[in-house]
Amino acid sequence: MDLNQYQDKSRDTARYPNVGNNVIYPTLGLAGESGEVADKVKKVLRDKEGLFDEDEKQQIKMELGDVLWYVAQLSTELGFELNDVASSNLEKLSSRSIRGKLSGSGDNR
Repeated sequence: MDLNQYQDKSRDTARYPNVGNNVIYPTLGLAGESGEVADKVKKVLRDKEGLFDEDEKQQIKMELGDVLWYVAQLSTELGFELNDVASSNLEKLSSRSIRGKLSGSGDNR
């Protein structure tokens, strides 16, 4: 499955207010699910000295799926295809790498 296929299929499960005209809901969902990923990683660092067992990995995988779902919904709301979002990101990072600008801060480096 490619990213656009995922995006199309994920839309079948989009159940939130004003689907098709609501960037706020998927944005908030993305923030929340990203926080859940971070929280699970934090607890492995705190409680298990950073050693991820299969259960933690599977739990994080599930949360990453939720992050992907919200990225897909937000992309759709904004009229972007996920394949294009991914390609644009790789182009940006490749350009930064070629110019020696992967490190640092700021969007326009």
